[in-house]
Amino acid sequence: MSSPEPTPVPPVSSAPALSPAPHVPYTGGEKESLHVSLDLHRDAVLWKLEGLDDEQVRRPMTPTGTNLLGLVKHLATVEYGWFCSAFGREAEPLWFDPAAEDMAAGPDETTADILAFYARARAAADASIRATDLETTGTAWDGRVVSMRWVLIHMLGDTVRHAGHMDIVRELIDGAVGRYPGRE
Repeated sequence: MSSPEPTPVPPVSSAPALSPAPHVPYTGGEKESLHVSLDLHRDAVLWKLEGLDDEQVRRPMTPTGTNLLGLVKHLATVEYGWFCSAFGREAEPLWFDPAAEDMAAGPDETTADILAFYARARAAADASIRATDLETTGTAWDGRVVSMRWVLIHMLGDTVRHAGHMDIVRELIDGAVGRYPGRE
């Protein structure tokens, strides 16, 4: 007996197909520019899952097990940690050990669960970014004192790095390339 066809991941990107590519404001302020840049890369991360089924988003594509869904779970975890916990803002309790399980989706975690987790983390991070001046400091999980400016730069770098990983993983899965469909 054959198993049923895997269900494709629904479209999750906020970028409409073939519209002008979103961009960082050419004359925006520092905080706005950093935040918009982060958001553009967050959207690219989500697009990397579009049109793939559950097996594909979980498929380990490196010897260390890197997969698309695990990278999204990791990004959600660190958004809560850096933008919320570091600045004393509420973060949802994690149901997994972030030191050992944030890069892998467990068998009981659905794709929809991880995408919803990322959406909640983004929303909480966005609220923290809007409410916190760039110079305001918080305390990281390891005791370092960090400014919101530093966290925005750090998370922009982390998101871009993992989006790059996702570029390669997605290309290996089905040949899709670029930041947004039909643009690059």
